[in-house]
Amino acid sequence: MNKQERLYRTDAIVLRRTDFGEADRLLTVFTAEHGKVRLLAKGVRKTASRKAGHVELFMLTNMLVARGRTWDIVSQAEIVEAYRDLRENLDRTSQAYYLAELVDRFTEEHDPNAPLFELLALTLAHLSHTDDTFIALRFFELHLLSLTGYQPQLRFCVTCQEALEPVENNYFSFVAGGTLCPSHGQNRPDAEIIPLPVLKVLRYIQSEPWEKVANLQLTPVTRTQIEQLLLGYITFVLERQLKSVDFIRKLRRMQ
Repeated sequence: MNKQERLYRTDAIVLRRTDFGEADRLLTVFTAEHGKVRLLAKGVRKTASRKAGHVELFMLTNMLVARGRTWDIVSQAEIVEAYRDLRENLDRTSQAYYLAELVDRFTEEHDPNAPLFELLALTLAHLSHTDDTFIALRFFELHLLSLTGYQPQLRFCVTCQEALEPVENNYFSFVAGGTLCPSHGQNRPDAEIIPLPVLKVLRYIQSEPWEKVANLQLTPVTRTQIEQLLLGYITFVLERQLKSVDFIRKLRRMQ
């Protein structure tokens, strides 16, 4: 392997980090070309380290990486986008943790997903600059599910494949992976009624670009119902609770 093959350059978003040894950090990063990768950042916990400020959580960083036996090693790092506001507001920090945990849980190492990388970078930017982050989070959740193969069916009954009528008693089932018409939903113990406003908003967020979705105005009740449904579905798919969700809930109780 020649020198050029040993080195590669990539834009990366830091999802997770762990102290390693006396001065190193093991980073879990997400990239467009290489997917999720674990990288060793040597000496970054030393005060004199040039790389230290460039490999913080949730930063978009351009890295020069050397291939290694166990982990590839960060040789150089330069910030592309710091998303500084995420670190200056605890609510937004917790939401960035949530995005990072979702990407970490829904992806395997070395499985490239360039659209998901772009979605993550754009959503971190939205969290940094948007006053109301609710829609940005829901947009991310629905499009993450689509990009990782878990898109919920929201337009047809998953049992009979008929288009749903705009009525108040359509149903949603985590087990079935989407919506059910009244005939096939009302007798299923795992199905719950999905309110019509919730169904309409979910469809809109799932199918429209961010520019159209960004200005949605929702009632508090609809917001709560949408958040609970999506989180329930995500938790079902992952078969585990998310640590960042507990942290967000604690913050809300304190406010």
